[in-house]
Amino acid sequence: MTTTSALSSSPAVPSRTARATAQDLGAFVTASPSAFHAVQETARRLREAGFTPLQETDHWSAQDVTGDRYVIRDGSIIAWSTPGGADATTAWRIVGSHTDSPALKLKPNPELRHEELSQVGVEIYGGPLLNSWLDRELRLAGLLTLTGGRRALVATPPVLRVPQLAVHLDRAVNKDGLQLDPQRHMQPIVGIGEVDVRALLAAHADPLDESGHPATDDTPLDPIDPDDIVGFDVVTVDAQAPALFGADEEFLASARLDNLSSVHAETQALITVAGSERGEGAPIALLVANDHEEVGSASRSGAAGPFLEDVLVRMHAALGGDDSSRRRAFASSMVLSADAGHAAHPNYPERHDPVTRPRLGEGPMLKINAQQRYATDAVGIAAFAAACEQAGVPHQHFVSNNAMPCGSTIGPITATRLGMTTIDVGITLLSMHSAREMCATVDPLLLQQASAAFLHG
Repeated sequence: MTTTSALSSSPAVPSRTARATAQDLGAFVTASPSAFHAVQETARRLREAGFTPLQETDHWSAQDVTGDRYVIRDGSIIAWSTPGGADATTAWRIVGSHTDSPALKLKPNPELRHEELSQVGVEIYGGPLLNSWLDRELRLAGLLTLTGGRRALVATPPVLRVPQLAVHLDRAVNKDGLQLDPQRHMQPIVGIGEVDVRALLAAHADPLDESGHPATDDTPLDPIDPDDIVGFDVVTVDAQAPALFGADEEFLASARLDNLSSVHAETQALITVAGSERGEGAPIALLVANDHEEVGSASRSGAAGPFLEDVLVRMHAALGGDDSSRRRAFASSMVLSADAGHAAHPNYPERHDPVTRPRLGEGPMLKINAQQRYATDAVGIAAFAAACEQAGVPHQHFVSNNAMPCGSTIGPITATRLGMTTIDVGITLLSMHSAREMCATVDPLLLQQASAAFLHG
């Protein structure tokens, strides 16, 4: 497969292709204010590329699982491209990521009042940098469940703000640091006087049809009555649009780069592979994007749940396999878990390993950890290095400072559930878990190219 360099003739200046890819990632983020929206945007791109949906509740035949397909479970999606001639001996090449990001999540009884101001009650979802959510206009986005089993996606315009206390009322803040109590200090303001939050959500909701896709113009559905809202999974979202910046626009600033940068790269990689020629014996190329990674993955749509294994078992059975052949196919399969990681911060060099110092703009990094917080091993390192070489993509390494324990990903969980060789990678970020993160403009394209080469096998 041929690739286009992410850099122009000057090493510091992103190429036109890299800029276009970064801007397309920005469009993907804008269309994906919640995990549920990210799944729908991924599905929309897949449908445009010729993929067709399956329902988990239907019987799957060999014809159903052959070709380019996808299936949705809540805030997660699995999609695959089965090459011609695939059977029960065919292995998988899997790329994985997660659709959720740290946020403030709406409580079930969200209306709060303080004197004349209306606020909304929120919980802390994941591990956000709380101070980064202050003094920003915020949207609400997520899923509504309605009477009669209906569902709807909701995405409001900017309606919220968490105002910081003025320096005149906290004279020591710049010397002693900002101290935020998640309950007292993080409840956003939504209006003056009484505000009906359910009415606000209903006014900006779009119904889903019976298959779980957005209703089309020729599918008449009744408008949503606020009293029909039974429950919701709704988070706050930074309203500022993604943007390129820097002396040569070598950086991208955006919300939710952790981890929509990986979902976008792997979606586009799967589309590329599905549209390419693959030789005899090519693996099944599969994408999984799980929800709830930021809170431990322990859900029916998270990596610790059964979604991926359910789909693989059903695919293999439809292709004529049994338990023994499936386990053999698993043993020859491989997973690339992509999740954004830390670039070495120029203002805090002591927080990183003194030797291994990942940099912005130098390609995806292999994440390695002796405590198995990342699943990468020597076999996986060789496989990813080969994919990068095939794609003409540079790569680097990440290890933590021994005094700074690292986070984890879907990688170790997926490896534990399936027994497949699993590799943890990701692009480098600064400001990770901020309401607005940053990466190098070239890196989304490099991850996309490496992922496509990996899927080719």
